[in-house]
Amino acid sequence: MTPGLDIALLLGSAVLLVAVGAVRLSTRVGVPSLLVYLALGVAIGGSGLGIRFDDVELTRTLGFCALVVIIAEGGLTARWSTLRPVLGLAAALSTVGVLVSIVVVGLALHLLLGLDWRLALLYGAVLSSTDAAAVFATLRRLRLPPRLVATLEAESGMNDAPAVLLVVLLSRPEMTHPWWYEVGLVAYELGVGALVGLAAGVGGRWALRRAALPSAGLYPIAAVGLTVLAYAAGSVLHASGFLAVYVAGVVLGNARLPHRQAILGFADGLAWLAQIGLFVLLGLLVSPGRLGSAVLPAVVTGLALLLVARPLSVAASAWAFRFGLREQAFLSWAGLRGAVPIVLATIPLSERVPGADRLFDVVFVLVVIFTLLQAGTLAPAARRLRVTAPAEAAEILVETAPLERMRAGLLQLEVPPGSRLAGVHVDELRLPLGASVTLVLRDGVGVVPGPDFRFKTGDSMLIVATDGVRDQVERRLRAVSRRGRLARWFGEYGEDRDV
Repeated sequence: MTPGLDIALLLGSAVLLVAVGAVRLSTRVGVPSLLVYLALGVAIGGSGLGIRFDDVELTRTLGFCALVVIIAEGGLTARWSTLRPVLGLAAALSTVGVLVSIVVVGLALHLLLGLDWRLALLYGAVLSSTDAAAVFATLRRLRLPPRLVATLEAESGMNDAPAVLLVVLLSRPEMTHPWWYEVGLVAYELGVGALVGLAAGVGGRWALRRAALPSAGLYPIAAVGLTVLAYAAGSVLHASGFLAVYVAGVVLGNARLPHRQAILGFADGLAWLAQIGLFVLLGLLVSPGRLGSAVLPAVVTGLALLLVARPLSVAASAWAFRFGLREQAFLSWAGLRGAVPIVLATIPLSERVPGADRLFDVVFVLVVIFTLLQAGTLAPAARRLRVTAPAEAAEILVETAPLERMRAGLLQLEVPPGSRLAGVHVDELRLPLGASVTLVLRDGVGVVPGPDFRFKTGDSMLIVATDGVRDQVERRLRAVSRRGRLARWFGEYGEDRDV
């Protein structure tokens, strides 16, 4: 290899390892990891190690690729059972809420900073999207009611699509069509994008459940590839690829796929890699010398967004749904901004919109300041607003591997701390005919269990189940994990909460 390539690989691997280590550090000190990645990008840039990078077009392209992976992971890990009750509110926040936010921010910046209407509305459009990476990484560390978490995660997965469309629309030199045509175009792109994602997810689910791939490692690659295919198909049809990715991810993530946990683990790793690469790249692109003059406009814009635009957008979206004032207040405070607004700011930059350089700097500073402000206060805010959730019995994770010739599946699971499977005997599982616990691994020793064998926390077990009863077995295991041996007495049948 050439010396230049060796140095690039050395630097890239060093940045990746430092970024991975920074995740643990940022978790312990309470600083969001995205800020550490941005700082890494700035440190190795022109003002640090001297690596000059100013390719806006490449940043925009790679940023979109990273967002595809991040949104796909968000869809794959979303539970339909918790997403379904809040789907209407999430859709309202992603459409009505986005429009309200754009108008309010645009009006505030026009009056307070004297920006012309087009640029002021462009600021609003760039900042209208909550960030999937920031929301997913932060909320999953908090103990919140499932519907609050589902609403915020679904909103962050869905609102990228309309935000991108509106930023592109406002970045054009002039309106070439009447307003009603543009509104119809946005509706078309969102509607067809959702249909494309649904088709890709349903088709992919059918194929993966019937394919006998020669290696377990191919299933995660195929699943993520299907979400990327959804994005590409949506783009070819001039529809919203981001919405197609999220919908396809939700459909695939809630299907009973072979090696499902391996699929989710692979997607999680890819999403972390995409986040690291994206934030470091955005840190490289920024010019630190220009950021000082952007602090005041960033604070003014952020306060208008956080204290006025976001609460109004939540109120306008949630009035028709059963969300109390405390929940609405938390939704308003938890609308985190992250990499997405910075990536969206590269669109007017690449289109050479007047004032785009200033917009990029303001958005960058705003994200840094308000991520620090909001992310660190979410837990106290949840407690203050009394929207925290009590501890629940731990869910089990069931990994399935197909046994094609036997027309059966091999189910693998572990008894986690907090699961009520602990203390249950094998015969108390009451598994259907066609299913049997074949092996239990305890403290590194394999045991063939009898009917009176009692499970303990930390046990790993293998269950063989025919295809006809596999779903029934999984439901029964989840039910016992939640309620113990008397699950049916409590009306618990293992439905809908997990797959």
